[in-house]
Amino acid sequence: MAQCKVLAFAGSLRRDSYNKKLVAVAANGARAAGAEVTILDLASLPLPLFDEDLEAREGAHPNAVKLKALMKSHDAFLISSPEYNSSVSAALKNAIDWASRPAEGEAPLAAFAGKVAGLMAASPGALGGLRGLVHLRAILGNIQVFVVPDQFALTQADQAFDDSGAIKDEKKRQVVEGIGRKVVQVAAKLKV
Repeated sequence: MAQCKVLAFAGSLRRDSYNKKLVAVAANGARAAGAEVTILDLASLPLPLFDEDLEAREGAHPNAVKLKALMKSHDAFLISSPEYNSSVSAALKNAIDWASRPAEGEAPLAAFAGKVAGLMAASPGALGGLRGLVHLRAILGNIQVFVVPDQFALTQADQAFDDSGAIKDEKKRQVVEGIGRKVVQVAAKLKV
């Protein structure tokens, strides 16, 4: 069976994002399960706000084309989403919107349909970004992504990581790495 390829990214553009740290921990679990993991920083592919008039005038933005190609070349996603006003970040939603746009001769939702995703969030707050995960799960489900039931919301994220970016609490680290492993297991079963 071909090796599972996992794209791991956070919905945050902030350099020292807790969500970037969290998704890196989940990526370790995916690697331990035998996956090839690509870590993507959405800040490296800046995108204008999705606008159909802009798309009609100029075509797909070059970074949207790169993002979509990257998503299409992977079997699964690990996504850590910050919670902004009880929902997902604008950067994450915008990336999903651009990547979901059809290209000529391509199946609908080619970057998403049949892919597997594992979700997590990190926040200094008491809920850890949990409310935003509800919205992200709905968005991905509606674009034909299989979202694994396991998810994790890291509370008090401002105190949760050591200087190397590792989660201090061993049980929490194991849960997050477990999401990475679960995504690989499910994606591998779907590839058969």
